[in-house]
Amino acid sequence: MQLGAFSMSLTVKDLAASRAFYEKFGFKVFGGNQEKNWLIMKNGDHVIGLFHGAFRKNIMTFNPGWDSNARKLESFTDVREIQKELKSKGVVFQTEADEKTTGPASFILEDPDGNLILVDQHVS
Repeated sequence: MQLGAFSMSLTVKDLAASRAFYEKFGFKVFGGNQEKNWLIMKNGDHVIGLFHGAFRKNIMTFNPGWDSNARKLESFTDVREIQKELKSKGVVFQTEADEKTTGPASFILEDPDGNLILVDQHVS
């Protein structure tokens, strides 16, 4: 199972303050839109997303089909295949990808400690 790029999606109270804080660690803005209350920041291969008002908890995010620079990988495990494998192992989902579709899709689940995990495929 290839999960693709990994990042932490952090819910923040003050986007500008959080951006300034993580810049002290060497993170630089890689994407997003501050006016729309979200930024993606990178330091080497480490990626964090800062989101104000988008969700209630921090989320671990995997992006099948992407490397850490959001470039499409030549081969990857489709999000629906990951979902099928996890289902076969008894994992319970909060939301599911439509297995009748192709291309971009996502699912969300929660680990035993309440941590949210988003598997979000942006490529076909």
